Amino acid sequence: MIRFETKLFKIGEWTILRLPKEESAKLPSRGMIMVKGTINDVPFKTLLEPDGRYVPGQGSSHWFRPDQKLLDSAHAAAGDSVQVSLTPTKEWVEPDVPPDFKKALSTSPKAKDLWADITPNARWDWIRWIRAVKTPQTRQKHVEVALSKLNKGMRRPCCFNRNLCSEPYVSHNWVLLEPTQTIVR
Repeated sequence: MIRFETKLFKIGEWTILRLPKEESAKLPSRGMIMVKGTINDVPFKTLLEPDGRYVPGQGSSHWFRPDQKLLDSAHAAAGDSVQVSLTPTKEWVEPDVPPDFKKALSTSPKAKDLWADITPNARWDWIRWIRAVKTPQTRQKHVEVALSKLNKGMRRPCCFNRNLCSEPYVSHNWVLLEPTQTIVR
């Protein structure tokens, strides 16, 4: 079990919990990883995203966005220090399938069947690959390519670096923003 104290911070409207580098180094992967744990003794299970800041010899970190229910239960908000404990788990939670991709899957029985057959970990890879873009046009292209590749039997997106931050709302060039940075849209 990994235990630490850290301060929650905001990027845009999101409250973010970033693991200290030395604690993140105790995880079995620099890439995305599923964990279960507690914040201020309130249990949670979530996917940790990499921050995309890996430097050989210096490491990198992971982060996640606690939902409002978890924050309320833990009596925590951005700016607060929280006590965290976590353990990697092989029990992956299902990702939320974005509406545009869910609609695309509904048009193809073959892709939909493969989607149901792949692991939650693989589904997370597809979701992260689809959302890791800057423009709606590129996102639509990723949805179309994902559907095509699933129809061809591909179980995971190729050429996707799992060690980079794939959430465009809180990242720039695949790197988690600092609390003081903002994205100009």
